[in-house]
Amino acid sequence: MKNAVNREIPDELLQNGRKPFMGSGYYDGAEHQKVAPVVRAREKSFESKVLPSIREAIQQCGMKDGMTISFHHHFREGDYVINMVMEEVVALGIKDVTIAASSVGAAHDPVAEYIEQGIVVGLQTSGIRGKIGEAVSNGKLKTPAILRSHGGRVRAIEQGEVHIDIAFIGAPTSDCYGNARGVGGKSDCGVLSYAMVDAQHADKVVVITDTLVDFPNFPPSIQAVNVDYVVVVDAIGDPKKIATKAARMSQDPRDLMMAEYCAKVIAATPYFKDGFSFQTGAGGPSLAANRFLEPMLLEKNYKIKWIIGGITKPAVDLLNKGLVETIVDAQDFDIDSVRSVQDNPRHFEISTSQYASPGNKGAFVNKLDFVILAALEVDTDFNVNVITGSDGVLRGAPGGHPDTAAGAKCTIIVTPLVRGRMPTICERVVTVTTPGECVDVVVTDYGIAVNPRRPDLLAALTEAGLPLKTIEELKNEAYQIVGVPDQVEFYDRVVAIMEARDGSILDVVRQTKPMKL
Repeated sequence: MKNAVNREIPDELLQNGRKPFMGSGYYDGAEHQKVAPVVRAREKSFESKVLPSIREAIQQCGMKDGMTISFHHHFREGDYVINMVMEEVVALGIKDVTIAASSVGAAHDPVAEYIEQGIVVGLQTSGIRGKIGEAVSNGKLKTPAILRSHGGRVRAIEQGEVHIDIAFIGAPTSDCYGNARGVGGKSDCGVLSYAMVDAQHADKVVVITDTLVDFPNFPPSIQAVNVDYVVVVDAIGDPKKIATKAARMSQDPRDLMMAEYCAKVIAATPYFKDGFSFQTGAGGPSLAANRFLEPMLLEKNYKIKWIIGGITKPAVDLLNKGLVETIVDAQDFDIDSVRSVQDNPRHFEISTSQYASPGNKGAFVNKLDFVILAALEVDTDFNVNVITGSDGVLRGAPGGHPDTAAGAKCTIIVTPLVRGRMPTICERVVTVTTPGECVDVVVTDYGIAVNPRRPDLLAALTEAGLPLKTIEELKNEAYQIVGVPDQVEFYDRVVAIMEARDGSILDVVRQTKPMKL
């Protein structure tokens, strides 16, 4: 059947309670019971949870074939933990493993080989890149990967759709009892927001750290009451690789022009007033928008009440200049933001559930005024793709994109009209990761399109004299520049399921056919 974004969902996937996406907010108000693990109390004489190795922790947890293990990705491309754990899992001969990570990337390329060997048979994640993405796209994973937004992942764990047998949590510091923090030590990553739900709901929890500190390590991101074992290793990650190229401030003139457009869009809306809330994505133009927003704040004598999300240096700079009152942090994208968590008392760590879950009583994303997000593709229905490349290969992450787009009063997508020889404004995106009904404005280097669902914003931006075009006009210009793109060819086999925030099926990713030369 076809769902609300006109995507064909195979009938065999609509079983065991699975539903097609029916529109943003369609399932709002549904009641759910949170699940919790069985807890075995520790003996009073149990004074330390420290074990000598990851292998012994795996054995003490009773890991066996068919289990689901989880990881977090606060170290991004500098993460060592997944590979260290999986090396031991493979050495122990354990197979049919499902990895439920908050994201996987090029740092975890060795896992692709375990997929090829049939040791890893399932993958549930909010991001997929590198050789793992290629392996999944080529049909090597035994079962379809399940892709969720950050908020969707939390919801699925809290409601029992994802059962984690063992959670492995890399922590920059921990005491002997498992009170763990994202700050301090030699591998500081700032916060441990993604791992909080894993610690609360997994049957077993192992903290892996490279800096053991005195008890009690307070205030903890991960509480010892949820931790079974602690393992000390030489290094859990490389903080220098937290910041990727995409998460750095752009100096490209085209990016700066789009960033200025974004700031002008914000200033033209009725939501631009003293005390508004704000989030930017990690793309270059998104980050650069802060540069152009700052003089507008000074001119009006406005302050941003709070900034949320993945935090970067531009947000920290605004906080230090007194133009932002509070930073609410679920992930740090660079060293400046990592340091700010420690140094600034107005910079707070929150859980990903607080940040973005659609299954609780009120996440922060629901209070957002503005969000600026990047895109690989946007189609004429304003649907956004951030997960598959133009060749159909998995190489991105929904992350918090669908969560913030659904919650914000004004969602701005910023993307160049063409990228290389490919149009980014197109007739139909390869994969829908954020439905068009949640997108309000698309900013390109060739003009700005407003979703017809928002005539109020169209009127405001028209009055401001911004260079407006329809989304169809932008698509036509893109096609005139680079031509109409060839359709990506796929086999029928579904290799990944893109869930909407509420757990319904938003789209599917099929196995790619080899590109014709």
